[in-house]
Amino acid sequence: MQIIGPDLLVFGVDDVPACHEFLTAYGLEAIDYSPEKGGFFRSLDGTGLEIRRRDDPSLPPALKTGNMLRMQVLGVVDEAALEAVYAELSKDRQVLRLADGSLRTQDDQGFELSFRVTTRTPLDLPAELVNAPYDTRRPVNQIGVSEDMPAKPRTLSHVVLFVPDLDVAVGFYRDRLGFRITDTLTGAGPFLRPQANPDHHSHFFIRTPPYMQGCEHLAFHMGGPTELLMAGSRMMRGGFESFWGPGRHKFGSNWFWYFKSPLGCNVEFDADMDTHDDDWAPREAPMGPEAAQAFVFQYREKWAPGPGPKPGA
Repeated sequence: MQIIGPDLLVFGVDDVPACHEFLTAYGLEAIDYSPEKGGFFRSLDGTGLEIRRRDDPSLPPALKTGNMLRMQVLGVVDEAALEAVYAELSKDRQVLRLADGSLRTQDDQGFELSFRVTTRTPLDLPAELVNAPYDTRRPVNQIGVSEDMPAKPRTLSHVVLFVPDLDVAVGFYRDRLGFRITDTLTGAGPFLRPQANPDHHSHFFIRTPPYMQGCEHLAFHMGGPTELLMAGSRMMRGGFESFWGPGRHKFGSNWFWYFKSPLGCNVEFDADMDTHDDDWAPREAPMGPEAAQAFVFQYREKWAPGPGPKPGA
């Protein structure tokens, strides 16, 4: 299945203005937004989040848990890939064809899914350049950081889901949609990537009791660790609450910084994720702090060294 990954995540929320404040501070562009109805919050390549009021009648039904995630919209490479999804999933469930050409169905855990030919626009933006001894990548006289440098989310990276039945969840995405397991945290669950995306993962499943089913966090890719740290620092100065980070994960190698959000889940900045092909041999490690991060920092306000007190003072 030539699936790329999430183009759009749809939420039905309790506080639309609070989501607008958070997501625009995070760096997404609000499109067709109103405090009464919500709107679309777009990253640089066109992927993003749709935010509506929880009681908006246009939304798909909520999970029994009341989690605010209402639908994942997965992008595929072309019409042939869309037809392949329809042919596979219509074998055992209703798959609706909508007027805009997209498909609508549910996975085996009751999460609402839509599939469409991707609307993302490839970006002509450089990655962060790093200078090292004997291998200088950044041009001479080009500085590496400035207070006013842009730090905008480039593309929707991944979504992490709490699922009550891990085997059922993994079986659907692996066996029906062709996702591949890249690594597994024993005691939590596996990371999966779709066939048309080399990223370490677009989905990660965590086994939880049924009453917790829903979205644990979502993430957008940044252009590099400096952008991630700059964007997260701006969030902190704006009064938003850090949940975890900044730091760097082991599985996936991606830099991370998570923030608490009014979407009912955490929202992550990530950068520099590993990519894999079908020759990759999946790893496994017990879930815990040692497996979750290579290192992690704690943010503090700016500080500079001074001379300190005189000896004996």
